[in-house]
Amino acid sequence: MTEILVQDAASAVKADERVIDHPAWTRLKNAVEEIRPWQSKDGSIDFDAEGAPTRALAEDAVSRVADAVTELSPLLPHDAAYHRALVADLRGWADAAFDVPDFLDSLLAFQPAADRRDGLQHLVVFPMYTQNGNPDRNLEAVVLRMVWPEWLAELEREHYDNPLFCGITFEDFTAGYDTNSAVLFPETIAVRQAPERFTWGGIFCDREAARFRAVTTAAVGVLGLDLPEDIREMIEDQQRCQEAFVLWDMVHDRTHSHGDLPFDPFMIKQRQPFWMYGLEELRCDLTAFKEAVRLEAGGNPHGRDVQYAVLFDRMFRFPVTGDRNRNYDGLGGQLLFAYLHRHDVLRWTDNTLKIDWERAPQITNQLCAEIEKLYRDGIDRPKLVHWFAAYELVSTYLAPHPGSRWAKGPDALDLSQPPRKLVDDVLPDEFPLSMFYEALAKKLKNVIASTKGITAAGPVSAGPVSTGTAAGVAA
Repeated sequence: MTEILVQDAASAVKADERVIDHPAWTRLKNAVEEIRPWQSKDGSIDFDAEGAPTRALAEDAVSRVADAVTELSPLLPHDAAYHRALVADLRGWADAAFDVPDFLDSLLAFQPAADRRDGLQHLVVFPMYTQNGNPDRNLEAVVLRMVWPEWLAELEREHYDNPLFCGITFEDFTAGYDTNSAVLFPETIAVRQAPERFTWGGIFCDREAARFRAVTTAAVGVLGLDLPEDIREMIEDQQRCQEAFVLWDMVHDRTHSHGDLPFDPFMIKQRQPFWMYGLEELRCDLTAFKEAVRLEAGGNPHGRDVQYAVLFDRMFRFPVTGDRNRNYDGLGGQLLFAYLHRHDVLRWTDNTLKIDWERAPQITNQLCAEIEKLYRDGIDRPKLVHWFAAYELVSTYLAPHPGSRWAKGPDALDLSQPPRKLVDDVLPDEFPLSMFYEALAKKLKNVIASTKGITAAGPVSAGPVSTGTAAGVAA
């Protein structure tokens, strides 16, 4: 591989140049796309497989990636140590005959949370899977920018300490991000051993905002929902939505380790029924909602936007996105809708959805309080008893599948087995969609599919949010 030192390439670039405008980015991206189809699920390259390259071809492609990183690195002096380690890891992968990749050294050198300047560029290359995207550990490259305006930094310093959180936006990416993935997480990267602790986590607020706008615009039109003027304006404004999502995500992220937690907040090493994961994600979102209500009362202009981002994304997109195989985010959205409907905040009458905008914050916070009580009481419960208590909370508002063993209670399960074995008795779709959501899913499926790979640039309709007659979700 060609030896090009970072300092030797410095004269060839401009300090203020965008990475994606430099010719080396195109070369890097093309080389990564050449490598990806050769890789197995674990990231290795099997040279005996059908369609595999020669080792010389693979070495040449990886060399082009390394050389492009070296050429681009002077644009990003804050990432110089990472890029040196990255080039070494790329060369080490080639030297190891393209066995399962190990990029631990470059992962440890990449520290984006240590410098969260708003607009700061990063060039990131790792073998990784993309959550809600590509499940294989393919080589990926992404150019991103930090989202860290002063108002957000102040909130984090004074109220929501979260030193590892990185709000980010896309500049460009390889195929693993031409998907529904909106996160960059260190635990997805191929390494020989997990670090003792992770030091950052990134969420693409531009993709989340663009997806939210597209799906919410379609849902509002289908359901005939009459929006308050300020919320209509928010949905039409990509920048406002990005600001709402970066604040929502920052509070959500920290909530996983805050509160009365009867179990590992991230549940990494635990096997639990999927409604437990659904309640945890919903608890974090409703905590963000609760904080947004408090912020609005204190005059923060982002507070109201966050509330309706949470409500609409949870109710309109989550339940009808993805398959029905233990879809815990979908379950949380169904529960929120059903809870608000049961408490008369939502009414579906004459094929039109109506929301009691004044009562919505109070009742949403009430559901948050019920989940928080479940958690607080769970500290004194055995695991299985806690799971049943959570099931009771969910099934109070969502009808279980008629064939469910769990719905029949403890007597229907073999309690001589350890709790983790009883997870096998959970149905893939333990809480099926209601008739309302089955119909809504049909109406929204095309727009949801169109948001794959979406960024702030689109595809989002430039037209106003419809508030006209419902398109007939019950049809």
